[in-house]
Amino acid sequence: MQEQYRTVAREGVHETEVSRSRFICALAPAATEEEAQAFLVRVRREHPGASHHCFAYVIGADASVQKAGDDGEPGGTAGVPMLQMLLRREVRYAVAVVTRYFGGVKLGAGGLIRAYGGAVGEALDELGTVVRQRYRLATVTVDHQRAGKLENDLRATGRVVREVRYAEAVTIGIALPDADVAGFRAWLADSTAGAASLELGSEAYGDI
Repeated sequence: MQEQYRTVAREGVHETEVSRSRFICALAPAATEEEAQAFLVRVRREHPGASHHCFAYVIGADASVQKAGDDGEPGGTAGVPMLQMLLRREVRYAVAVVTRYFGGVKLGAGGLIRAYGGAVGEALDELGTVVRQRYRLATVTVDHQRAGKLENDLRATGRVVREVRYAEAVTIGIALPDADVAGFRAWLADSTAGAASLELGSEAYGDI
């Protein structure tokens, strides 16, 4: 499993013009193929009069799912260069849709490849990317007397505190890099004199 991956910082749109043709690149994070396909459908609806809606998406931290489509442009001149740009920038869990309004001037295969790939590259520059790190979710259980100090210590040492719940005991949800689990267990035992317990949960990704 990948320790981290890069993805689109936010959903957004960036437009460029090449030889009077408008190239509108819509980018969005996508956790699944279904989300990527739904985004493509939405963009098509927003631009019903466009000449083409070419797309590319990469799903999986290891880029296990890669799809691209030319939507009527000459084969390999639109979707593939868009996909290659996502891969070159090491972007994962993301979808790009480039909508083209034809301006009357044919660009040729080389021109199309540059225009579609370039539209995605410029959109990535405009919207930015974020790196997500793999974490182990865990729960610390401690008594009320020690809870406040422990929460403060966790935050002061840079640990990711996800939630705090008060009941008969206090449970603090945290996220730890896998490599930090053993060290954290020792730190927790030392800082609470062995009064706190640690339960490891599933793995997830979060921003760093």
